[in-house]
Amino acid sequence: MVALKVVNVSKRYSGHQALTKVSIDVPKGSIFGLLGPNGAGKTSLIRIINNITAPDEGQVYINGMKLAQEHVSKIGYLPEERGLYKKMKVGEQALYLAQLKGLSKSEALQSLKIWFDKFDIGSWWNKKVEELSKGMQQKVQFIVTVIHNPDLLIFDEPFSGFDPINVNLLKEEILQIKNRGGTIIFSTHNMASVEELCDHIALIDNSKKILDGKMSEIKEMYKEHIYELVYVTSDLSLNDKLPPGYNLITENQDNGLSKARIKLPGNVSPNELLNWAIGLVEVHAFTEILPSMNDIFISKVQQTKSHL
Repeated sequence: MVALKVVNVSKRYSGHQALTKVSIDVPKGSIFGLLGPNGAGKTSLIRIINNITAPDEGQVYINGMKLAQEHVSKIGYLPEERGLYKKMKVGEQALYLAQLKGLSKSEALQSLKIWFDKFDIGSWWNKKVEELSKGMQQKVQFIVTVIHNPDLLIFDEPFSGFDPINVNLLKEEILQIKNRGGTIIFSTHNMASVEELCDHIALIDNSKKILDGKMSEIKEMYKEHIYELVYVTSDLSLNDKLPPGYNLITENQDNGLSKARIKLPGNVSPNELLNWAIGLVEVHAFTEILPSMNDIFISKVQQTKSHL
């Protein structure tokens, strides 16, 4: 089932085309990576999904229904630029924002206590926001984003300003939200986090969608027929014995084992490579190397720019 459907959405500001006929389907219960370089159009699309601005063309559907004002209460949005009031006390502000999202005062207090305990920030309740570090403020912002259990959550660079321990804390919470059936749009430039969390991605560049699909299928699509052999180090260099068309990319040694990455011609099966290696060395491991999302991101954006 599709939780969010964007159909041919375009948006133009004076003299600038922000989005050009962008379409995406975000499956229910998934983490969907919305990716792209700075200025690609991601924030414009996020604003349209939040009903902050309207598209010039196209439609947005939430759970099969055309996006309307009443859907906003079902969305939780954590923007890259945080928006807490610096002079207000943390607890007072969190309570106010939770009630704005439809919780009664008693429900909000009960839920906030659970979240503040979980994030170990109960002692901050009576501190002013301006007394907190950026990371501490973002914990509070995260809580008020998710506290009303929205159907759709949009996180824009949610780990900015966090140390590794708190990054892991937030990742665990995001995965728990997904496991409970929540749908998450995750916008970031950190491709390692995309690899770790996302099921699907869409890549936008220069206002247009240039790639989308399941993460696993995209990696398969862009693989380059590269395999890694791990074998007991010997005096033999594989490079001296490579069959025609095989290309040794790297070869290095560590603690008695050697690793070699070899690119095969398109008509050669991995079994042929493995059989060849077994005849020469003692093989310990054999793995296909799939491209990283970082490699795919750079390749697609560069390819797009070369056609402009």
